[in-house]
Amino acid sequence: MLLCIADLIAFAGLLAAVVVLPAVWAKLLAGSLLGLSIARLFVIGHDACHQAFFTDRSRNRWIGRLVFLPSLTNYSLWEVGHNLGHHGYTNLRGYDYVWTPRTKAEYDAMPPWRRALERFYRSGFGLGAYYAVELWWKTLLFPSAQQRARAGASFGLDSWLVGAFAAAWLGGLLAAALLTGQSPALLVLCGFLLPFALWNLTMGAVIYFHHTHPDVAWFDDIDLWAAQRDGTSGTVLITFPSRLGMLLNNIMQHPVHHLDVRIPLYNLGAAQAELNARTTRIVTQPFGPTHVLETLRRCKLYDYEARRWTDFDGVSTTPALAERTE
Repeated sequence: MLLCIADLIAFAGLLAAVVVLPAVWAKLLAGSLLGLSIARLFVIGHDACHQAFFTDRSRNRWIGRLVFLPSLTNYSLWEVGHNLGHHGYTNLRGYDYVWTPRTKAEYDAMPPWRRALERFYRSGFGLGAYYAVELWWKTLLFPSAQQRARAGASFGLDSWLVGAFAAAWLGGLLAAALLTGQSPALLVLCGFLLPFALWNLTMGAVIYFHHTHPDVAWFDDIDLWAAQRDGTSGTVLITFPSRLGMLLNNIMQHPVHHLDVRIPLYNLGAAQAELNARTTRIVTQPFGPTHVLETLRRCKLYDYEARRWTDFDGVSTTPALAERTE
């Protein structure tokens, strides 16, 4: 509860700083840190949606909804798509909807504008745009009728909550601008657009590097996928120097989270260390420029038959899985 309260206070304080700090550079800095604050609150909501953050289910549901609001995340839609779809069928095409790689044939069949968009998404510059468009806009803001039906009666309530919070957030910034004689455009930029853009970039990058790596396989055959699934396959452990992973509330300790979603963020570090001591099958990757550039360069399209990554021309960039395991 103290962690939750601290992150909520940080969000409110940074939002207030955007309004009261006089210098534009200070407002921009506060807005940038506000993006990080949104990400930290989202991780708490993510755990609460897994019924992992608190021991009380009701507290998980309602505080989870509260801390999801700064990221404008619909709790019930996230619960259905993430908990059931992504965790239930990790890295299985047609079921898992997060950064699912296209085949060369699928890519070639796209119209030119969509091929350009796919290149942009996987260039590194489009990581935030991917989350904003393909996940937030299409599945959390304007979901399909099937998605709404799966979310049940809670969908309407959560939609109203998100909409009311967004209106209050923007309305509050505009009112503050009028009351203090500041530029409304500047306050909206620093207090809403910048932090929300940085949040989308953070989330897009986090989920990309969670499940995209030259040594991580994807599947389109559910029987083959089930035969090779071990609870942590399809995930990457991203390591950071010192304790920098705590900046994002330990969200990059991902393999152990997929093994057991009931482990809360404040126990993930110890749990991941225990898992690392018990198995050598975890794909572990130190975070850095080389890792980022190599992953972006090699992981464009996917050959599901050979289970290897290719570039946009269909040229293999990784060995076939069978060659890697011989």
